[in-house]
Amino acid sequence: MNLLERGSNWLQRQRTRHMTRDVIYLRGSDSIEVKATVGRTIFRVDKGYGVMERIEARDYLILAKDLSLNGAQVLPKAGDRIQETESGKTFSYEVLAPGNEPCWRFSELYRVTFRIHTKLVGVDSV
Repeated sequence: MNLLERGSNWLQRQRTRHMTRDVIYLRGSDSIEVKATVGRTIFRVDKGYGVMERIEARDYLILAKDLSLNGAQVLPKAGDRIQETESGKTFSYEVLAPGNEPCWRFSELYRVTFRIHTKLVGVDSV
């Protein structure tokens, strides 16, 4: 492990320790509570004929080692859900990205953290 990788891993631990909230990651009937940092990505999709569409996704940064379902580590998948509760409401987000973009990518060079793109699909009162 080189100096940059050690530094990146330290930063990911600090982000997870100080800049996260608990969310529920769901795939079908399987779920796990994980710590996530909330972010965003702005996509620009060419609709043709000179029209560009701007789409903002809500992103969740989750340590790859923390994302496991039924005891097996998994990769994020389009159609999965992330639930976040705030101020007495549960917000449901579907894992997806516009156009041909992938619904997730690694957040940094060393493949420690997933950046998962989502879209709000529902709000329920707790």
